[in-house]
Amino acid sequence: MTARLRVAVLAGGRSSEHEISLASARSVVEALDPARYETQLIEIGRDGAWALPPAPGQAALPGVGGTLPIPTSVSPSALGAVDVVFPILHGPFGEDGTVQGLLELAGVPYVGSGVTASALCMDKDLFKAVLRDRGIPVARSVTLRAGAAAENPFGYPVFVKPARLGSSVGISKARNPAELDTAVALAFRHDDKVLVEEFQPGVEVEVGVLGNRDPVASVVGEIVANADWYDFDAKYADGGMELIVPARLPDGTAERVQQLAVASFVATDCEGMARVDFFVRPDGEVVVNELNTIPGFTATSVYAKLFAASGIPYAALLDRLVELAIRRHESRKTLEF
Repeated sequence: MTARLRVAVLAGGRSSEHEISLASARSVVEALDPARYETQLIEIGRDGAWALPPAPGQAALPGVGGTLPIPTSVSPSALGAVDVVFPILHGPFGEDGTVQGLLELAGVPYVGSGVTASALCMDKDLFKAVLRDRGIPVARSVTLRAGAAAENPFGYPVFVKPARLGSSVGISKARNPAELDTAVALAFRHDDKVLVEEFQPGVEVEVGVLGNRDPVASVVGEIVANADWYDFDAKYADGGMELIVPARLPDGTAERVQQLAVASFVATDCEGMARVDFFVRPDGEVVVNELNTIPGFTATSVYAKLFAASGIPYAALLDRLVELAIRRHESRKTLEF
């Protein structure tokens, strides 16, 4: 009998998306085939404490295992007891390259993008700069640093966003100068870099991407928010949004969206998985909004639904991601450093 792969699923984390991460991770653990995988859920608290199983040769501590005060005190030996790590961590301290760097130091295969892509795609300012350089259309924006006055050369409405946060946390739609000042102040509570972004009318659509150096795009899904815009509540509250698959787009436009999704994935050096979000303007122009390297990962999340509609059901999608992680790790082992 073939030995089962030992998979550690990282969940929780220090960001405001802690609970979303836990829900995604539980779905992953439940869906991984127990005949193929031995799974271990490792929860990271909002205080940054890691609940780890005991390292080999050590006695178990009371409760679920060892508790570490900060992620940097995790030793390679503690993580090296697994074959693959599946980080389901959203937002800062998980999706931004920090955990990925730790796993690189530990020498453990892990699902998803590496350090560079994770950090780049988390930073909306730098992400836009790279895509513009590659000729990929993005919404115009200005970047404000801490202490800067609100600035808006685009007219109203505009969106104001923390540069390095997810799930629409800290994002506001400003319709006048007073709302702009309030929105900028809110965004600066979450980040010391803030974007004021030109409003994009039209349809919001999303595409999943899967692969390493040969990525493929899912079918295109259309987001219909039951709110003024696709905010946190619309994303996560029951009945907050409707996903229409396939999106109600002309064939040529849908193909353009898929092509730009793969181009964005490649341009930012992503691997494994990503969800790319777009606006399709009334004139048919397609504009990239953002790229999420660790999308929501329950069986009913957009990423999973898009690939299910593309012929890859949830459990098979998880299998593919584990395989991609191992394949990348084995390939990198052949490099000389």
